[in-house]
Amino acid sequence: MDFPELAARTRRFSRGAPRAVTVAADGSRVVFLRSAGPQDPADALWLLDVPTGEERLVADPAALLGADGETLGPGERALRERLRLSASGIGSYVLDGAGRVAVFALAGRLFRADLVHGDVVEVATFGPVLDPRPDPTGQRLAYVTDAAEGVRRGQLRVVENDGTDTLLAGEDSGVTWGLAEHVAAEEFHRFRGYWWAPDGRSVLAARVDESRVQRWYLHDPADPASPPTTVAYPPAGGLNAEVSLHLLDLDDGWVDVHWDRETYPYLTSVDWADGGPLITVLRRSQQHGLVLAVDPRTGETQVHAELADPRWVEPVPGTPAHLPDGRVLVGGELAHDGYDARCLFADGTLLTPPSLYVRRVVGRLPDGSGPADLLVEASDGEPSERHLFRVRTTIGGGVDARRITTDPGWHTAAVGGDVLVVGSASLDHAGTRWTVWRGEREVAVLRSLAATPPYAPLPLLERVTDRRLPTAVLYPDDHVTGRRLPVLLDVYGGPGHQEVLAARAVWLERQWWADAGFAVVTIDNRGTPGVAPSFEKVIHRRVADVVLLDQVDALTALAGKHPDLDMDRVAVRGWSFGGWLAGLAVLRHPELFRCGVVGAPVTDWALYDTAYTERYLGLPDDGTDIYAHHSLVELAGEPVSGPAAARPLLLVHGMADDNVVAAHTLRLSAALLATGRPHSVLPLTGATHMAAGGTAERLLRLELDFIRQHL
Repeated sequence: MDFPELAARTRRFSRGAPRAVTVAADGSRVVFLRSAGPQDPADALWLLDVPTGEERLVADPAALLGADGETLGPGERALRERLRLSASGIGSYVLDGAGRVAVFALAGRLFRADLVHGDVVEVATFGPVLDPRPDPTGQRLAYVTDAAEGVRRGQLRVVENDGTDTLLAGEDSGVTWGLAEHVAAEEFHRFRGYWWAPDGRSVLAARVDESRVQRWYLHDPADPASPPTTVAYPPAGGLNAEVSLHLLDLDDGWVDVHWDRETYPYLTSVDWADGGPLITVLRRSQQHGLVLAVDPRTGETQVHAELADPRWVEPVPGTPAHLPDGRVLVGGELAHDGYDARCLFADGTLLTPPSLYVRRVVGRLPDGSGPADLLVEASDGEPSERHLFRVRTTIGGGVDARRITTDPGWHTAAVGGDVLVVGSASLDHAGTRWTVWRGEREVAVLRSLAATPPYAPLPLLERVTDRRLPTAVLYPDDHVTGRRLPVLLDVYGGPGHQEVLAARAVWLERQWWADAGFAVVTIDNRGTPGVAPSFEKVIHRRVADVVLLDQVDALTALAGKHPDLDMDRVAVRGWSFGGWLAGLAVLRHPELFRCGVVGAPVTDWALYDTAYTERYLGLPDDGTDIYAHHSLVELAGEPVSGPAAARPLLLVHGMADDNVVAAHTLRLSAALLATGRPHSVLPLTGATHMAAGGTAERLLRLELDFIRQHL
């Protein structure tokens, strides 16, 4: 079995590996999802008993569904797409406050697992289930239902301990309760739409009115008999969904949460733990935001912190949150007195050193001598690595962050009580290894049943140019120095995402490309995270010029260091933002790039969503020239000066893509045809934004044939 087929069957070697790892509040058990083997797509719910170190299967989807099999309802399928959940079986689960109860949806049905005694029961519901969550006491369950006979779309309901299923909120079509709208999930990573009170007696719920939002009607040729899928999708400059928050008491009480929603329309985060609800709201420009404390009795709000940046505000995941002493933890940037850092603050007091680039607050670590410390994921000078740090929160204790992980790599974690579970990816081993620690003692390792990849890539990581751009070069396994190789620039380059990582998984497919006879180059241009706020935000309103300049300059610098790179034979490939960047590279620099694979590209940013596009390019009305400057359609429509200025492109798009709709690629194709530019269009029937399975396997081979033909 060759690499493309093996990667497709194993979901890029992720099937059979633990994921979605959480720890009970008292540290007694570790809960996670894992399928039964390297080609099994159905994730089951597992538990590791920390005192004994033994794993136990909690819920097997095949056993729960029996002969009925698994059929996802349209709402559950859409939610999994939004959460980027590719696995079947149990897609996600939620624990109660103590970690004694887990609930999950499976084929639109609701299940409750008792993690102490091992019982798993199906809970009868009024309609198909989305995003079920137990209250912190484990006595009640809430869920959203959106498709049942006679049911109005987007109802939020509560199931009592005796099985009584009660409507908490719901109204006519076009309004949902308890679900995140598109831009909240896709661009602010707020995937939830409701939050239980700590005592389980009330719910803070989002009401989302999408009646004024533009609709896309997606019709997939793979299923011609089905009606088109309707997607509420706000394009840049268009109308967003109207989002409000409401405190819903289980005894029929109702309190509206008050803030200036006209000025601050984006609700980007909500946290409700001891100390009361905290929310973050942003202006539409995203250059100013507020951290607000909500009074759960009256719904009135009080400003705890202001977030401001002339480019855009970038909150730190895991913040804001209440510390045990009542202070509010806020993530922000330090950009004065020569500092250029992404930091944590407690009521305005700096907690992390300016050298640290804080990525996420994981939770709290116990400290027997005082208040609990924070567990933080951060980088310290090397953007290709992410480490775990213990951050002191003691008042008057100064700035103190101690690194926990020692091995090079990309580390993540989950914590509960005195138990820390560390997930470590590295260039030295395949996959992510999950190690369970109690204090200073390793007590267990979560078993991985994933397939072993056929490659052990060793990319050459280095930073180049005066901007110190992170780069990597990957050669064929049998490369002999002195043999000149065609170059494949494999790009993404978009904000919020890195490609140059010290983790083997990101290089496996690239090693296949290298072994096909290429020197594979990957570059993280300015605009990507991990270095410093100024490195990220220099792209504001000039994304195209900065990212393409960095890609070209870094590639040129690498050619000076690696003489086997044949710069007369350079191809570029990318997907999504990377697809746009690949098209931009070929159209603007045909003298360098001989061909390009343009996958699911945003060809006209005026058609992409409000929050993402306006964050980086501003509002269309404030800069129509900026939008035109970034449009592949406009660029493709320019006259061709000669054959050498018209390099071939392969345009690829999933016909069921509801993020970057296929209309983007069709419009680009029309512009290319009008100016006589050579290109091919490959529509992927049945595929969404990211190709998977057999489609991905076939696509890799077609891309290889195309690039070989034109190099």
